Amino acid sequence: MNRVALVTGASRGIGRAIAEELAEAGCAVCINYLEHRAQAEELAEAIRSRGGSAIAVRADVADRAAVEAMVRTAEAALGPVTLLVNNAGIAGQIQFQDITDEQWNRYLAVNLGGARNAIQAVLPHMLHVKDGCIVNISSIWGLRGASCEVAYACTKAALIGLTRSLALELAPSHIRVNCVAPGVINTDMVQVLGQETLRELAEETPLGRLGTPEDIAHAVAFFASDRADFLTGQVLSADGGFIV
Repeated sequence: MNRVALVTGASRGIGRAIAEELAEAGCAVCINYLEHRAQAEELAEAIRSRGGSAIAVRADVADRAAVEAMVRTAEAALGPVTLLVNNAGIAGQIQFQDITDEQWNRYLAVNLGGARNAIQAVLPHMLHVKDGCIVNISSIWGLRGASCEVAYACTKAALIGLTRSLALELAPSHIRVNCVAPGVINTDMVQVLGQETLRELAEETPLGRLGTPEDIAHAVAFFASDRADFLTGQVLSADGGFIV
């Protein structure tokens, strides 16, 4: 897989696993982070030590100017981005009537606006060469809905709409747009739910376990590969059968 990949929110969890798998597949990788600089730089160094190409770049995906600067940095160091994985996101539990304007707007700005900013930043080159691959990371809660996570679920549902609509718009330019909707994945983000709740969620999953970041990375790598060359506008629920 000879691509330059930009993975947002890649310092840890799902994003980190995606960056590692894409690097193993032969991609040069730009590892985006916001807060966890040491982890992002350690990952980039680990990829380089194995003979790959990687850089770590800080940017708040909600900030259009910062995203555009990040893409310019990636292009200068690695080459034009032809694979974008929109993974950066925020989550949390709060009752709908208690959501403040600031919280609501931040969810939209990061989870949905961040994807828009990144896509618009890399799209000119993809359109010019008529080649590219975009993978958005949604959630099963964007398909099913989630009590006390309305803002999060709304943004993840919107990413699915973005995926399907943009896939139609970009298909004539041979740019594929797909989406992975993870189930309950065992990352730091879900640890706040507590071990008892996580055990219950594992029991509710037909395959009998929580997902791993690597499970999602495998799905992303498939969409990014030539084996998925005839797939666009698709939503893959990697959830152990949770919402079957």
